Amino acid sequence: MSRILFVLTNHDRKGPPGSNAAPSGFYLSEVSHPHQVLTEANHVIDFVSPKGGKTHVDGFDLEDPVNASFWNNPTLRSATENTLAPAQINPSDYAAIFYAGGHATMWDLADSKELAAIAARIYEHGGLVAAVCHGPAGLINITLSDGHYLVEGKDISAFTNDEERAVGLYDTVPFLLADALQARGARHLPTANFQPRIVVSERLITGQNPASAKGVADAMLPLLAHA
Repeated sequence: MSRILFVLTNHDRKGPPGSNAAPSGFYLSEVSHPHQVLTEANHVIDFVSPKGGKTHVDGFDLEDPVNASFWNNPTLRSATENTLAPAQINPSDYAAIFYAGGHATMWDLADSKELAAIAARIYEHGGLVAAVCHGPAGLINITLSDGHYLVEGKDISAFTNDEERAVGLYDTVPFLLADALQARGARHLPTANFQPRIVVSERLITGQNPASAKGVADAMLPLLAHA
């Protein structure tokens, strides 16, 4: 059994703070599906966000039975609505950190120096760093103790420029995720729009889109056995 830290965004829209952009938040299936995989394997999950406290939800599809099971569990729902703050986290307690997506992540995860430092500590102590869809926004500024970016020289999967065009937000997001990761030295390996794509590169596990969320957690399981 290991303890895993799930990172959720505090931001609440597909646009800058205070704008009239459409509501957003963490994408529900990108939390519920990995959560189910990992907890069924007896791992323990805590929730953190850049500011701690309140989060918001996107992709609110309760016809998905995994989503419904998660959302209708009052303990889990409360945990996502009352997340831990980075200052409350001891990185040594965790074998892995997982960044959930949702367009809102593009406005706060990359800027959280505290979460980046936590992720670097977990990774450098033999743990895993994982992310899905827009969650890899949180990976962009993770710097290791040798001064290199975590993603430098690694293969990675994340929401693509073509997918951003397809959902009509190519000109809305503050940066293009795939381009930003490549600028940090990552090798971005896309597949067709909205198809599952999971990439494992050493102890970095990433997925391209919501369809990849369960696969990221599945790929984490054998690595957690050695973390």
